[in-house]
Amino acid sequence: MSAHIDDGKFFSNHIIETKSPKTWKKSSEYNRKELPKNIVDDLNQSHTAAFLVIKNGELIHEQYWNGYHQSSKTNSFSMAKAVTVMLFGKALEEGKISNIDIHFSEYFDEFKTKGLAKNLTLKNLAQMESGLDWNEDYKNPFLPNAKAYYGKSLNKAVFTRNFKEEPGTQFEYQSGSTQLLGFAVKKAINQSLASYLSDKFWIPLGMEHNAEWSTDESGMEKTYCCIHSNARDFAKLGQLFLDNGKVGDHQILNLDFINQMRTPTQKSEEIYGMGLWINNDNPVKHYYFLGLQGQYIIMVPEHNMVIVRTGSYNDLLKNDRGRPDQVKFLVNETVKLFS
Repeated sequence: MSAHIDDGKFFSNHIIETKSPKTWKKSSEYNRKELPKNIVDDLNQSHTAAFLVIKNGELIHEQYWNGYHQSSKTNSFSMAKAVTVMLFGKALEEGKISNIDIHFSEYFDEFKTKGLAKNLTLKNLAQMESGLDWNEDYKNPFLPNAKAYYGKSLNKAVFTRNFKEEPGTQFEYQSGSTQLLGFAVKKAINQSLASYLSDKFWIPLGMEHNAEWSTDESGMEKTYCCIHSNARDFAKLGQLFLDNGKVGDHQILNLDFINQMRTPTQKSEEIYGMGLWINNDNPVKHYYFLGLQGQYIIMVPEHNMVIVRTGSYNDLLKNDRGRPDQVKFLVNETVKLFS
């Protein structure tokens, strides 16, 4: 009927390997505070799998529901979009991609003659300003999102789509845009995206477990979704942003690029950067990785805090200018509890 956080087992995948796992240091306050009723009710009602809070680089709260546990792997869904953008940033940093405004047609010649698409840049794709004709619907099997998720060929699902607007003119959140970005990055680095993610981030971050990235039948990663990992390792991605791209003394992602990712764009009306959602309207400012059905890695810089929530809930309200209300609620209540 629809996608689910546990459906990784139905798809082929590439392994994202780790080599020297490092466990989170536990705060002296670890799990000493009970979550208040309003947070517990919200997490229960939204079918939460995991809820983690990292403060000052230490694990301060960790809780699981519905049979999930510390090493349970669940689907990132669109949180993978931000990871794909991180790989784009790394490829830029290493000179594998010459510049952020390079045309997509430099990697795929057929786009040079594809009407509006000839001006499409990789930055347009990262900022969701591609102009692609796409419908963000996982349920209807005749629409492109479902074809990309359940189908055999990502190439067929996205390369056959037309463009409805001049790239760079309008913000529209689309899985197809990130999938196109993934195709370009893969061509530029000349290796699988999962192995590049392993080399550049998973191993340096000391992830506790290998992860899996779902692929189509050709072995192309679903770059708009579908990294299957656990809440503790997802939290390390958030900590990397709080630490401005550093692990210890080692800069593993360029700070200028990180700042571009978390700077809201004018065309999105200040709610989206590159792969990351941003809320500077809230008194407690935050930005976050966001996935279908309520997958969040939330960074709260002012409180040096990362909040991770995973689960499977189809009825999330998005009244906050296209952003889930639950994110703002969890930020405000969690900060109150742990400040």
